[in-house]
Amino acid sequence: MKEYISFDSHKHYTLAEREDVETGRTRQCRIAHARGAIREYLRRCEPGTPVAVEATANWYWIVEEIEEARLRPLLVHPRKAKLMMGLINKTDSLDLHGLNRLQRNGTLPTVWIPPAQLRDLRELTRVRMVLARHRTRMKNRIQATLSKYGLVVEGFSDPHGKRARAEMNRQIAQLPPQARYVTEILCAQLDFVEGQIHEQEKRLRALVPITPEIQLLMSLPGIGVILGAVCALEIGAVSRFPSAEHLAAYAGTTPRVHSSGDKTRYGGLRPDVNRYLRWAFIEAGHSTALNSERRSERHVSRLYRRLRARRGHYKAVGAVARHLAEASYYVLSKKEPYRDPALHTEGGQALAPGRTREV
Repeated sequence: MKEYISFDSHKHYTLAEREDVETGRTRQCRIAHARGAIREYLRRCEPGTPVAVEATANWYWIVEEIEEARLRPLLVHPRKAKLMMGLINKTDSLDLHGLNRLQRNGTLPTVWIPPAQLRDLRELTRVRMVLARHRTRMKNRIQATLSKYGLVVEGFSDPHGKRARAEMNRQIAQLPPQARYVTEILCAQLDFVEGQIHEQEKRLRALVPITPEIQLLMSLPGIGVILGAVCALEIGAVSRFPSAEHLAAYAGTTPRVHSSGDKTRYGGLRPDVNRYLRWAFIEAGHSTALNSERRSERHVSRLYRRLRARRGHYKAVGAVARHLAEASYYVLSKKEPYRDPALHTEGGQALAPGRTREV
């Protein structure tokens, strides 16, 4: 290898620095973003040379062009890299030079680059999550408008279900003119989004087969076909995680810890995590909470009820999500279905994977 190369990518351009391995001489260049521009810039570089790229919003196409130029992309964890650089001032030039310095020291904090096909399939589950959140916001808005005028859709488990729709339409007809007008618009938009989600799920089932990994994940409480596909696509190769705790941290189910002297304080969840995976495990935690009385014998139900009594619903759901995240590591790495710790014991010790500490 003759040189170190690093990129600092922005929306419309990328700053690049090349540092000679022997002399340490550096050259910086600004590359205007266009398809093929990165590949052309790297055309004369030695094949196999690593190129450090921060994991920003537009890294997909940049990594693809680095690979097409026969160089090796290194996707950098931005927050960890900034901490390791230890710079007081912040400029693009300093960031670039800092990335090359970390490369030279062998301490560059890199993250896994999913294969191109996996990156593409992830869009199906991620957009479905966006649509599901939009659906929830519209449902809440409709219910809030009805509540303003003392109107309630009662007698149905789902006030937005097919059986409840006729009753809801009667309630909407009692609203004042402008409130009725906007609520009918929301209902029409809700129907459209529901149809889009249905189409997304059909396409997901067609393009993402039920692999052995998804089947293993579906053995966990609260995880069905959709959440199983989300978890499998976001986790990728489970071998990249050294332990269950690392997977739980990657999924954003572990709190921040500040311990000094005799005091330990647990903060909120970290922001630099896989938010799609966190959403999936939190959704599974909510599903577990809904079924905690009906399936009271399960470990996750007991864990939820015990923590809910002491720390409330959301903390309890978070603990269940962490248990499921750690259990995912064990079922995938051991290639064994989930066995409930409360139902599979021997000599008082749980045999099932996925045991976890309470938080």
